[in-house]
Amino acid sequence: MEMLALTVILVLVIALYITKRLSIEVTSLLIPPALFLTGILDVPSALSGFSSSATVTIGALFIVSAGLTRTGTLEFLTEIFKRYSRGDSLRLLVIMALTVPVISAFMNNIPVVAMLLPVILALARDIDIRPSKLMIPLSYFAILGGTCTLIGTGTNILVHDIYSKWQADEGLPVTGFGMFEFSPLGLVLLAAGAAFIILVGRRTLPNRASLSGILPRERTAKFVTEILIEGDSLLLEKRVDEVFGVRSPIRLLEIIRTEEVTLGAAAQGMHMHKDDALIIEGTSKDITEFLSEAHASLASVVEDDRRVPMRTMELMLGEAVVLPDSPFVGRTVGDLALNKHFGIKVLAIQRGARHHRMKIRHAPLKPGDVLLLQASANGFSALHESESVLLVEGLESIIKHKRRATVAIAILLSVVGLATLTSLPIVVLAVAGAALMIATRCLRIDEAIRSLDFQVLCLLVGTIPLGVAMSETGLAHAVVDLILGLLGNSHPVIILSAFYLLTSITTEFLSNKATAVLLAPLALQLATQMGVDPKPFMMAICFAASASFITPIGYPTNLIVMGPGGYQFSDYMKIGVPMNILSWLLATFLIPILWPLT
Repeated sequence: MEMLALTVILVLVIALYITKRLSIEVTSLLIPPALFLTGILDVPSALSGFSSSATVTIGALFIVSAGLTRTGTLEFLTEIFKRYSRGDSLRLLVIMALTVPVISAFMNNIPVVAMLLPVILALARDIDIRPSKLMIPLSYFAILGGTCTLIGTGTNILVHDIYSKWQADEGLPVTGFGMFEFSPLGLVLLAAGAAFIILVGRRTLPNRASLSGILPRERTAKFVTEILIEGDSLLLEKRVDEVFGVRSPIRLLEIIRTEEVTLGAAAQGMHMHKDDALIIEGTSKDITEFLSEAHASLASVVEDDRRVPMRTMELMLGEAVVLPDSPFVGRTVGDLALNKHFGIKVLAIQRGARHHRMKIRHAPLKPGDVLLLQASANGFSALHESESVLLVEGLESIIKHKRRATVAIAILLSVVGLATLTSLPIVVLAVAGAALMIATRCLRIDEAIRSLDFQVLCLLVGTIPLGVAMSETGLAHAVVDLILGLLGNSHPVIILSAFYLLTSITTEFLSNKATAVLLAPLALQLATQMGVDPKPFMMAICFAASASFITPIGYPTNLIVMGPGGYQFSDYMKIGVPMNILSWLLATFLIPILWPLT
């Protein structure tokens, strides 16, 4: 009866995670009471996710990463990218492949991508390359780097915790995984993946601009505004190149017809029609004279729950990405009251490769959406401080505690060094590192609290008890019997390969951490029944759950770069499918060698 109840709960949870009918946080927090009320687990076991050392470790490392972010420890990469790329996109990809994975091996991947994304966008403008050629590689390099160390990704920490508890329960020496035990295979996957991206994958990436990619890099003396062509305008039926020629003081950035966007350079032969919206650039005087001569009017922007005429202002157009755990998710533009709180107006929304400017007040926001915003520098600064979105344009740099960068790096190196050279638990070192970040003023307490990814923490709180329940009810044993029945007397390496593939496919639709928690009990039970060492199977889960390339929802960083890169779902598949196959084949060959099954 308990097994049946757990199966029903599992099916419902997986369905809700995939469909997102309820938020991930709500679904996760409903799991512990469901397991208790159905009699599957007692109170301590149902609430084991709260007390799990994995939950505490991952939360503490969020704070450590935030301390590194706030002190500007990655600013040096900006100069490295500029100096060594020398205006060449291929060279820039090589530099990214050599630097981004090193950083992501010791920091949470999400802040790494968040910090580097504006830098890469700026360099893309400098060397005249579309961001779509660089955004997916940025995410993939961060993912590959995170697989190389214990603290590089929360998945490794989570599986380490599950494996350590199993060892303790079995009366074995509790070894878990070492800090660099993942490195041999991680470095091979990194080298192979980077080579594929640089030599082959970059050719399959689309050639699209982001919303703010149309803007010039130097913006201090000019204004940008949107004008609307009305019925009495002198611009009606005129060709774009007749009005915005080389001698015109006004530059056309893009023309918007209904919801179809055409960049200025590609619109030269078009005729302008009624209700076309033009985004133009020029000085205040030139724009004012142009509006008068053309009989055109300023278009409107969304000011909370109403549309108002756009007022020209110093060029401060900003691009902001809605993060997966943002409080903006599910809320409409009108509900956010951005103008009331920050003095920010919304010009457009980009979802995937499509730009939307009609009815955006009532559009529920989704993770990965990009908002094109208009505001003052103070408005963007206030929005940045709220940490609700990732600002990738409109704010050059906001670093609060720059003088403490050396201290932040020293704290990280101490955590890594002590975890490598001593037997101190990683959870203790992570908590100490988080506390030191606050004590040394690398991070304020409110900044530390905001750095916690509550979606991830709630996910752990809910799914860790599910893993416990699968073991205690015998469901894991029953599923393993089914797997072994299907595979027959196959060689353990073939079963290991199949298990890696199962994990890899599952993590494309579920969270990588949820996948790890649900499959780890199966892996332990499978290895036990086969009479082989479970460590190779646990390693297969770590790498397969983290190396997620096929879909934007498979890994948070894939979702973050989706908007700025202007990607569609299919863009990930074109490069991600061969990446996943390459990782699967290498893992199948190398895991039994690096971690023998017997």
